[in-house]
Amino acid sequence: MRLLNNRAPAPLSTPAIRRVLLWQAGATVAGAVAAYAWGGGHAALSAVLGGIVNVAAVVVFAVVYALSRPTSAGGTVAALFRAEAFKILVIVGQLWLVLANYKEVVPVAFLATFVITVLLFRVALLDRK
Repeated sequence: MRLLNNRAPAPLSTPAIRRVLLWQAGATVAGAVAAYAWGGGHAALSAVLGGIVNVAAVVVFAVVYALSRPTSAGGTVAALFRAEAFKILVIVGQLWLVLANYKEVVPVAFLATFVITVLLFRVALLDRK
């Protein structure tokens, strides 16, 4: 694990976070390809946006947790809750941005990819490869 200024691990350097991001990116691409075949360009873009919402949220989660630098079990739990809260705020904000501003959004493609990438966050963390 790399250290950032010899103080905290680089946020995206942990294998678990990299695995989550890789799985979410793969699901986003697969969702975009399927959505393009099903509904064309706007469906594919909607699927990409649905996946990007969670990819960006995981990056925020990793950065907030890395900046916390917990030193005890209680500190670790508090840091995880703080990181999860920021992740949820980012998700809500991005959902609002996409749904309010992209008038041609295809809700089925957007929400399907969004839900799949949300579920992959937990599943990828359980993979111990």
